[in-house]
Amino acid sequence: MNEVNKKMPWRNRIYTIIFEADTHAGRRFDQLLIFSILLSLVVVTLDSIDPISLKYHRTLTAFEWLFTFLFTVEYVVRLYCVKYPLRYALSFYGIIDLLAILPTYLALMFPEFHLLIDVRVLRLLRVFRVFKLTSYLSEYNHLARALAASRRKILVFLSVVLMVVLIMGTLMYVIEGPEHGFTSIPMSIYWAITTITTVGFGDITPKTDLGRALSSFMMLMGWGILAVPTGIVTAEMAALRVQPLQKITTRSCISCLREGHSPEDRFCRYCGDKLPRYQFDEN
Repeated sequence: MNEVNKKMPWRNRIYTIIFEADTHAGRRFDQLLIFSILLSLVVVTLDSIDPISLKYHRTLTAFEWLFTFLFTVEYVVRLYCVKYPLRYALSFYGIIDLLAILPTYLALMFPEFHLLIDVRVLRLLRVFRVFKLTSYLSEYNHLARALAASRRKILVFLSVVLMVVLIMGTLMYVIEGPEHGFTSIPMSIYWAITTITTVGFGDITPKTDLGRALSSFMMLMGWGILAVPTGIVTAEMAALRVQPLQKITTRSCISCLREGHSPEDRFCRYCGDKLPRYQFDEN
């Protein structure tokens, strides 16, 4: 491993540490990062409790700025070691990383922005990479593939549901009318949606016998409708289960930042750029 590190440029070595978790240094970095995120959330939470804030506000503020400084340095280093910084800045994790530090700076001018610091909890999505939960990653990939394969069927299903609630809501508007709380078609559609999804807030209820009969039909229909998307996704998962899944790694492309590469890949599957040398530590 030391020989491999000596042959790697500094930029690639830093990238491997902070963007991947298949090496000892990468796992330690991400574990420290997650510990810091949790600790910073504790600080923000304690500062929101009046008795604690009145007594330890300065100390908690100092810790908050310390974490903000550390996260800012980390964000800048991430921008430095990727090939296209703007691409990372506009990526999902890039936006989350920026939002983790931005509220503290904005709070200097707009104090209400301090409440948005809890968005840092989204950074804990990295936990799957850190602790090498490959079985969970495999199941996540399996579920994602099943959802992607069934998206058209689900879209057609939702279109049918939308037509049903539109028709039923209009019928209920005609049957009940404004005198019973159904003041408009959009309000009646709102009732139809809450009824067919079996939520039933109860803020609008039918008063006539025909309206109650229609409401009962909508409730029974709701039970069947809720089972349809589950069946669609389950069928796709069963179909994909027979396909072998590749070994899951945290290896990513330094150019497009996409993951899903096997240890044997030499070029990115998505952009074709050359991949850095793969590194893996057992412990």
